[in-house]
Amino acid sequence: MNFDDILLKKRNGGTLTDSEIEFFIGELLAERIPDYKLSAFLMAIFFRGMTDRETAVLTAEMAHSGDCNDLSVFGDLTVDKHSTGGVGDKTTLIVAPIAAACGCKLAKMSGRALGITGGTVDKLEAIPGYRSTLSADDFIAQVQRIGIAVVGQSGELVPADKKLYALRDVTCTVDSIPLIASSIMSKKLAAGSRNIVLDVKCGNGAFMKSLASAKALAALMVEIGRQNGRRVTAVITDMSAPLGRAVGNALEVAEAVALLKGEINDSPLYEVCVVLASEMIALAGQMSVSAARAQVLNALQSGNAYKKFKEWIAAQGGDIACIDDTSALPLSPLAYEICADTDGYIAEIDAENTGILAKATGAGRVNKGDAVDPGAGLVLTHHCGEYVQKGEPMLRVYGSTPALPALAMRMPRDMIKITDKKIQPPPIILETIRQ
Repeated sequence: MNFDDILLKKRNGGTLTDSEIEFFIGELLAERIPDYKLSAFLMAIFFRGMTDRETAVLTAEMAHSGDCNDLSVFGDLTVDKHSTGGVGDKTTLIVAPIAAACGCKLAKMSGRALGITGGTVDKLEAIPGYRSTLSADDFIAQVQRIGIAVVGQSGELVPADKKLYALRDVTCTVDSIPLIASSIMSKKLAAGSRNIVLDVKCGNGAFMKSLASAKALAALMVEIGRQNGRRVTAVITDMSAPLGRAVGNALEVAEAVALLKGEINDSPLYEVCVVLASEMIALAGQMSVSAARAQVLNALQSGNAYKKFKEWIAAQGGDIACIDDTSALPLSPLAYEICADTDGYIAEIDAENTGILAKATGAGRVNKGDAVDPGAGLVLTHHCGEYVQKGEPMLRVYGSTPALPALAMRMPRDMIKITDKKIQPPPIILETIRQ
């Protein structure tokens, strides 16, 4: 067997066998495939596609190319949640303590912000003292003790994906659904949880712009999970507007805390979190989604989810005083308001441009090694469909640079659109795909 034959077979539209895919990953890890041939192979996949079986096997081989978490000590109660990336998406901070409060075991590795997409680890590190690195033993012990631990990705996790992604990024093959699905799911398989809930974002602030492409990606990831012995549910959610009012690390922590305290109970963010947590608990507990939802609502209303959040943050060194009083969280010293120039209803809040503006304040990063300003970002004063008066603030922008006003004024004037007619915001939950 040699790689040239595998490349030719895929170029001609053939279906690779399990052993051919296993051989490919072995050669990739051994660095015996030159970049020009690997680039040709990725382009062949981009144009010829892969069957569900090919993608599932590729994912499994990638998952086992490096370290894998062994969570077998927790049985079927392990659950993970992944978002395909969005603007203002602080759902992990909310659904993780809800799930743990309901008896699930959540041992999660999360990423950092890149581009307009926020990163859970950056948000958590905005809490003074929070440790996003734990030893393997401490990680498992914390999950055993309180049901939850969230750390940054460490060790040699899925090295095959790192090698492939580096080339995908420079060969215009990033937006291949089989390659996207295998990249995401290989990390989820390696993370070790038995049950996985995927939040597949759809809209102008997401990677998948159309519902059709989001559904195709979601269905494929669910099937990959099934073929690899995992229970997976995918929830497709709208990302045409930011999720919640806050975009920025400490600002999003404060909003998550407000929701867990019961101060936010009627918003798109609240509904997404309830739905995701219900699906997580339903999978782990092997119960109906309606029964799981009742547990979720009880965890929120009783304050148990908030108590679990504080327990989690304290266990990883975070300053609980900043949780009890979120005004103690970092906040960049300069602020600038953008006000409505007419009366009317908020018709649209462009998620992509909101993310671009938040990144420019220092809340995000362009390159992986860039630092972020934990107190930078923006807060929207209204959701879509709400009424705003002329001269009333629509947006508060926070940063550390004296150029903040000029930065904010360069915001596209149609980022927030106002209409004189009351509009019905689009649904936040677009579709759910289960095994």
